Amino acid sequence: MVAEPQASEAGLLPGEVERPEQPPARSPRVAEIVEAARHILEDEGAGALTMRRLAEGLYIQAPSLYKHFSGKADVESVLIADALFDIGDVTHAVLHGTGPETALRRLLDVYHSYCLSHPNLYRLATSGHLDRVRLPEGLEEWAGNPWFVVTGEPALAQALWSFAHGMLILELDQRYPPGSDLTSTWQAGATAFELAAR
Repeated sequence: MVAEPQASEAGLLPGEVERPEQPPARSPRVAEIVEAARHILEDEGAGALTMRRLAEGLYIQAPSLYKHFSGKADVESVLIADALFDIGDVTHAVLHGTGPETALRRLLDVYHSYCLSHPNLYRLATSGHLDRVRLPEGLEEWAGNPWFVVTGEPALAQALWSFAHGMLILELDQRYPPGSDLTSTWQAGATAFELAAR
């Protein structure tokens, strides 16, 4: 999920890559199906997202969904792409922000906040097998590019994202011991990576 720079574009920071093109606009019906799928996923979890449950939520017969999607994997691929665009948008935006914190700390903060706010969408986008051929070209690389921008080194960027992802999953799964000071843990990780990135 971490990408090295490919080119320098006007308005981009050193090492930052340009946002890939959004897929063609969805028809109103497809947009409605995707929105319903996202609500089911966010509210009930990935296990609840079935074609039958989706059809029930839309008050239609399940076979009607197959006019627009080949199956559940197709719906999930669209949701994953949407998640990567969302995550990429918030993390690229924070790179251009200002404030007393470093870009690396701002990146960790916004990533943590966004992903905790969308736990089931985050899990879908970052867990299990990823069928990359279903994603818009360059999306995964662009979504992961901010980690390279703040570190300047591919392996360090991947290590930083792995730290953030690991902490998020452990936090979402409530696997930290009771009383753990996760704010201090996040800060300790940020400090270590800032020292490594110098």
